Amino acid sequence: MQNIMEIDTTLLAKQPFLKGFPKEQLDMLAENAMVVEFPVGKYIFNEGLAANRFYIILKGEVALESAPVKKGGPPALIQTIKTGDVLGWSWLFPPYQWNFDARAVKPTTAIILFAAALRKNCEADPRLGYELMKRVSKVVVTRLQATRQQLLKAKR
Repeated sequence: MQNIMEIDTTLLAKQPFLKGFPKEQLDMLAENAMVVEFPVGKYIFNEGLAANRFYIILKGEVALESAPVKKGGPPALIQTIKTGDVLGWSWLFPPYQWNFDARAVKPTTAIILFAAALRKNCEADPRLGYELMKRVSKVVVTRLQATRQQLLKAKR
């Protein structure tokens, strides 16, 4: 993983997840963000470890996976995260631990927002916190539905 460019408000404003955020909130987010690259096969995070980042996928593809359904089998694919999607909601909910593994399946470029600073910004600006909570909640519901679908497939 390497830092490839600084973040500015313009880049953040182009992201579907952040559409409509006021410039001052985007400036606040940009202060604690960077762009990174992940090569194919690189684990972005692992289940059970500290959830200290939030990712916006600029380019690439990431497999969101869980433990194998069958002993000795491959990891269970929960969902494929693609360009324009966000990755990682566990930073927002105690105990701040990842619930899945995330692995780059194509070369991936992402914006990282650092969780501790993000939570601090949410406390300082409740409007920002509420808006992020609403948007992340939509992601959580989508991921839970994807998990449910994978469990149903596994039972067949």
